[in-house]
Amino acid sequence: MVGESATIGEPPALREIDSRDVAAVFAALREALAGGAPVLPRDRSAATGATVSWGAVTVGAVTSGADASASSADPAAGDIGLVIETSGSTGTPKRVALSAAALRASATATYRWCDARAGKVPESRQWLLCLPTHYIAGAQVLVRSILAKTQPVVLEGRFTADAFVAAAKRLTAAARYTSLVPVQLQRLLGAAADNTMFAAEIDRVMQRFSAVLVGGQQTPPAQLAAARDRGWPVVTTYGASETAGGCVYNGEALPGVRVREVDGEIWLGGDQLALGYLGDPGRQARSFVTVDGVRWYRTSDHGTVSDASGCQRVRVTGRIDQVIISGGEKVHLGAVERAVQTVPGFEQAVAVPAPHPEWGQSVAIVVPNPAAVAATSASVPTPVRDACVPLGRAARAALLVEIPELPRLSSGKPDRRTLEQIAAEHAHFCD
Repeated sequence: MVGESATIGEPPALREIDSRDVAAVFAALREALAGGAPVLPRDRSAATGATVSWGAVTVGAVTSGADASASSADPAAGDIGLVIETSGSTGTPKRVALSAAALRASATATYRWCDARAGKVPESRQWLLCLPTHYIAGAQVLVRSILAKTQPVVLEGRFTADAFVAAAKRLTAAARYTSLVPVQLQRLLGAAADNTMFAAEIDRVMQRFSAVLVGGQQTPPAQLAAARDRGWPVVTTYGASETAGGCVYNGEALPGVRVREVDGEIWLGGDQLALGYLGDPGRQARSFVTVDGVRWYRTSDHGTVSDASGCQRVRVTGRIDQVIISGGEKVHLGAVERAVQTVPGFEQAVAVPAPHPEWGQSVAIVVPNPAAVAATSASVPTPVRDACVPLGRAARAALLVEIPELPRLSSGKPDRRTLEQIAAEHAHFCD
C-alpha cells in the first residue's frame, strides 16, 4: 500500500540565524537537539553585501537568533529541529524540515560505520568544519560534534590548502574527521602536486584523519584514486538534505539505513529521513511515500541496489532529470560524465545536453581551461569519444566547449543550467 506523508506546516518560533556565525548556529543546534526551538541557518551575506564564496566559512559579529513568526503547524511540526533551505539539483527552492531524532540517527550511523571501519571505538572525536552551516553537510559537522561532546575547529575565510592545513593542526582528538566537496579535495590535491615540501605536510595532515568525507556531488574517479594513492582516508558519501546528509558511504548503506530500487530509481528509508517540506504539500507527496508501513524518500536518482557481505550496496548512475533523447535513444548524462572524467585532463568535465539539428539533442562536454579567455568550441578528442563507446552511439559526445572556469552554485556543484546555455550557444559546432 502506498500512502502520502502528512503535510508539514510552519513550525512556531522558527529561529533564523546567520550561517556565518558558527558559534551561534552551534549553540542553537545544541538547544534544538535538546527540544528547543527549531533552527534555520541562513546565508545573509547577500543581504549584508559581504562576499562569501562557497567553501568559505567566516565567523564574525553578526546579528543572530531572531525568531521568525509562523502560522499554525501540524502536530508533527513540533518535532522539527532544523530546517535546511536548498534548491537541490532542480534550482527550485525548498525547505527541508528535519527532526532532532533524524539528525541524531544520521550522526550515530556515521560513527557506527566509521568505528566498524577502524575496528575500534575512539576515546574522543573531533571535526574540522570547512562547509557553510546552511548546507546539511556543514550542519551535520556541528551535530556530530555535539554528539561527540567536542568543539569543532572552524576553517575561517576562503578555503585554501594553507588554511586547511593550519586548521587541521588545531585538532586534538584521537579520531579526526572533516567533510569536503570534490572541488575542495581537488584544491588539496593540486597543492600537494605543485609544492614538494608542502606536499609532505599535506599528506601528514590528511593521513592523520580517521575519515575525510567527500560528497555533495560525484567525486571524479581520477581525483578519488589520486587521493587514496597518497594514503588519504577519503570516503565518498551519498545522500541529501532529505536524509539528514550522507547515508551511503563508499557505496554501502549506513547502519539503520534502508535502500531499495524501484523502476530504476533509488529510494532511501530509515530514521534519518526528513519530516518533509515546509509549506509544499505537493512536492512532499511526490518525494515521500509510505509503502506497506515503511516510509521512503524518492531520490530522483537512477541507480542499482544489491546485497553483498551483509550490507546493501548502492551504485548511482545519474539523475532522472539528466536523461536526454538523442536520435530516439535515451542517454544518461551522468554515465557519460563519469566515463569522460576517466580521461586525463577531463577530470572536471561536465556533460550537458545541447540542441542538434538532426538528432534533436546531443551530448556536450564542458571543461575548464584556465588558458581560455572565453568559451570556445573545439573538436572532441579521440580519447573522449572512445570513453563514450561502451555507452552506445547516442552517448558519443558531439561538442566540446572549453571555458576559463566552471560556474558553480554556492554549494560548489556545477551550475548546470548556465553550462547548458553555454553549450546551446555553441551548438552549431556539433558534429
